[in-house]
Amino acid sequence: MRREIRFPFSLKEKKRIAYIMLVVGCGAVLLLGGEYIKRQRMQREIAEKIIRFHVIANSDTKEDQALKLKVRDAVGGRMQQLLTGINDRAECEEVLYENREVITETAEKVIAEEGYEYEVETVLKEVNFPVKTYGGYTFPAGDYEALEVVIGEGNGHNWWCVMYPNMCFSGSVYEVVEEEAEEALREVLSEEEYREILESGNYRVQFKYFTFLNGLCDGNEE
Repeated sequence: MRREIRFPFSLKEKKRIAYIMLVVGCGAVLLLGGEYIKRQRMQREIAEKIIRFHVIANSDTKEDQALKLKVRDAVGGRMQQLLTGINDRAECEEVLYENREVITETAEKVIAEEGYEYEVETVLKEVNFPVKTYGGYTFPAGDYEALEVVIGEGNGHNWWCVMYPNMCFSGSVYEVVEEEAEEALREVLSEEEYREILESGNYRVQFKYFTFLNGLCDGNEE
């Protein structure tokens, strides 16, 4: 026997429920849209104030990945010398641009010493990065200016950090401790940007263990 299904709502009540759902849905869309715009704006503002350092391996073989780290260490040490005393993003950009050949030669020397003949390309350009997380801190996805060192075919996983403000290296051990990195970031970001980065789960920046010599480099690869 066929059973008749009855709904407890009248036509008027159904229209009212539909209207409420429409209002709630529109409100959610507007809220999410506003949040998206805010995040896009925040990413652009952050990107305008930092320069990233990007080293890309020839391939993902064990040997090429190990070579990438050796190149990273050598270039990082050289850049530490060149950027000592630099406290302005534009000045940092100028130093990086003018020393591209020096950086390339530094990388090529390491590669030759390790018995390889890979070419090296060093460029300062806009690079699109995905969301990158280090421990409890994350940089939003988007375009950032980066000093990019590409080894050979550049088909391997990469390593990166923030070169300006200096969150890559310090002294002879290439390590920036939490307090130093936090201070450096506060100097270039507005209070609003800094607060948003720290308070938002989607906009947090790592403050420690940016080092060329520790074991966290594998977590810094795309």
